Amino acid sequence: MEIFGIPSQALFGQLLIGLINGSFYALLSLGLAVIFGLLNIINFSHGAQYMLGAFVAYLALNKLGLNYWYALVFAPVVVGATGVIIERTMLQRLYKLDHLYGLLLTFGLALVIQGLFRNEFGASGSPYPVPEVFQGVFNLGFMFLPKYRAWVIVVSVVVCFSTWFVIERTKLGAYLRAATENPSLVQAFGINVPRMITLTYAFGVGLAALAGVMAAPIYQVSPMMGADIIIVVFAVVVVGGMGSIMGAILTGFGLGLLEGLTKVFYPEASNTVVFVVMAVVLLIKPSGLFGTQK
Repeated sequence: MEIFGIPSQALFGQLLIGLINGSFYALLSLGLAVIFGLLNIINFSHGAQYMLGAFVAYLALNKLGLNYWYALVFAPVVVGATGVIIERTMLQRLYKLDHLYGLLLTFGLALVIQGLFRNEFGASGSPYPVPEVFQGVFNLGFMFLPKYRAWVIVVSVVVCFSTWFVIERTKLGAYLRAATENPSLVQAFGINVPRMITLTYAFGVGLAALAGVMAAPIYQVSPMMGADIIIVVFAVVVVGGMGSIMGAILTGFGLGLLEGLTKVFYPEASNTVVFVVMAVVLLIKPSGLFGTQK
């Protein structure tokens, strides 16, 4: 069976790959959007923290004997704890300064983290096994869907939209948004604003670590895995609108699917289509598709 002259299995296969990539784009851009939207920090170390999540899972398995399920909790907590240290010791001093200072600091942190891991583990990747329960495939009739990839998509959708709901539709989210606009007023209600900001940053980098754990069985665990994806993720955030939670989620999944379709119809452009979309969006609406002009 062919669709638009393309074998259906090839088309659906590339759409699946695009959806998988979109799941990681959405999770990572969500963390970036949370950090920028609530802290006004452009966190360029996000890719390195994604890589840290994968390495924490890899080391936990090989050194501590902790399997994938423990790593799903352990890695975000460990990387989130490093985020607390970074926010308290470095980022806290930059909130009243221009965004460029936060960008330069986090870019430097990313280079340091990646350099340390590359010196220790080398540039080549290390395999991480797929959990036994997710080995095998689902036969959908028109294609075979690997169970683990289906799990990644489900987790990404649930985590992304749960985060959106908490931030946009709950009292905690209202406090978080208010703390960025008028911290002294929120503090007058007895809320520890500095602690809230610290935990928000930890949560944002914890999302990156969660994405890293889920990526480990699909892509090899490598010191440069974050550098390979972070530029695309920043493009996703810009297209969706800096600081827009829903924009980050929808644009992440959407551009992942677009990338997959491009690989079918025009493979040469698959690595640049996201940046072409970014350029067009910036020309038409500089604040992004879901962003608001400030």
